[in-house]
Amino acid sequence: MPNMSPEKIAMPEQEPNKRNKNFFEVALGYTEEMAIEEAQRCLQCKHKPCVEGCPVNVKIPEFIKLVAEGKFKEAYVKIKETNSLPAICGRVCPQESQCERFCVRGKKGEPVAIGRLERFVADWYIKNIDSKSDVPKKNNKKVAIIGSGPASLTCAGDLANIGYDVTIFEAFHVPGGVLVYGIPEFRLPKDIVKKEIDSLKEIGVQIKTNMVIGKVFSLDELIEEGYDAIFVGSGAGLPKFMGIPGENLNGVYSSNEFLTRVNLMKAYKFPEYDTPVYVGKNVAVVGGGNVAMDAARSSKRLGAENVYIIYRRSEAEMPARLEEVHHAKEEGIIFKFLENPTKIIGTDDGWIKGIECTEMELGKPDESGRRKPIAKEGSEHIIDVNSVIIAIGQGPNPLISSNTKDLETKKWGGIIIDENTGATSKEGVFAGGDIVTGAATVILAMGAGKKAAEAIDDYIKNK
Repeated sequence: MPNMSPEKIAMPEQEPNKRNKNFFEVALGYTEEMAIEEAQRCLQCKHKPCVEGCPVNVKIPEFIKLVAEGKFKEAYVKIKETNSLPAICGRVCPQESQCERFCVRGKKGEPVAIGRLERFVADWYIKNIDSKSDVPKKNNKKVAIIGSGPASLTCAGDLANIGYDVTIFEAFHVPGGVLVYGIPEFRLPKDIVKKEIDSLKEIGVQIKTNMVIGKVFSLDELIEEGYDAIFVGSGAGLPKFMGIPGENLNGVYSSNEFLTRVNLMKAYKFPEYDTPVYVGKNVAVVGGGNVAMDAARSSKRLGAENVYIIYRRSEAEMPARLEEVHHAKEEGIIFKFLENPTKIIGTDDGWIKGIECTEMELGKPDESGRRKPIAKEGSEHIIDVNSVIIAIGQGPNPLISSNTKDLETKKWGGIIIDENTGATSKEGVFAGGDIVTGAATVILAMGAGKKAAEAIDDYIKNK
């Protein structure tokens, strides 16, 4: 019998006033009983609209049916047929705007908690099943993967599973890309990422760290080394600033620098890890996306008393996930909507003492489809802060494109590809993820990596 409750089974969480002082995971996950009860809410629709909303086409009704029957191992195997990173996706994918958006149960209540169930299945498997994947039979063809974020890991896993010798070249000293440097521990524990990466190593994927492609090797040199194809999934890690006075003061961070220090370099464990990071009593985070939420919530956990999110549009236009905004509010983050920074004010010795903002009002929609913010004359005011984190987006690092012949890019630096295959203008080179689209979601990057893997296989077979 289906469970016809209009509401999802609630996910257990840490209390807000406890979790905002630690970096342990906020959401605690379903029990077996909770997962089965939630899975029984699925109507097993024949036309499967939820699958259409998933960029990697997870067989959602099939795996949920197995969960409802208590067959958790089989559910994991079913997910892994199309998704190589289920424990990650179950935590950070915006299911509300993808698979769950199309769930029939959402028409008269809340959709089935697809993401929570995916997370449960992956966590259950990691905890209960001690098995290693067999190394697929090799086809003696080599593929180089640039970067080790979600697009690259997906592409690498799909190609390794069909016999390719895959080598990942990662610029940092730890693989995982944005999964390890950009997403805080309280949203995505690093042990989870490591286990997903270890599963790729089990099937033969090699990972070479401290390899800055564009410096150590160019793409042309990799081709000369005998790689039959290359996938570029190096992401968008070049920070953007506002260009306002005071951005060179001590205590101004790009969100990339701040989160990399906190996450990858474990500043939250200082002095156990020798990476201090200064926040001060009052912090301003400029921006309204998931990265801004992560920076603000991390600042609170590092000891800041007052953390402000400064966003020039209204709450309705914020691109951050609703869940992340909800958690931030619960944790005491202060939202300053319809305000825009115009100047960062410093002390005589070069530190920050405040940020000047102007009140905004919304006009007609701009090219993004959102209403354009317009400054109100005479509304300037100062917020007392000790540090400022700029989280207004990032672009691709130009190292690869500037050191590669015949690789066409867009004006903002993104690599131009064939939308159907991921093929670039350079023979044998494919690309996907944020290096193509600009900053987007983990699951969209994974979808691009999966598409490119299929195209690379076709390319090499027909070469």
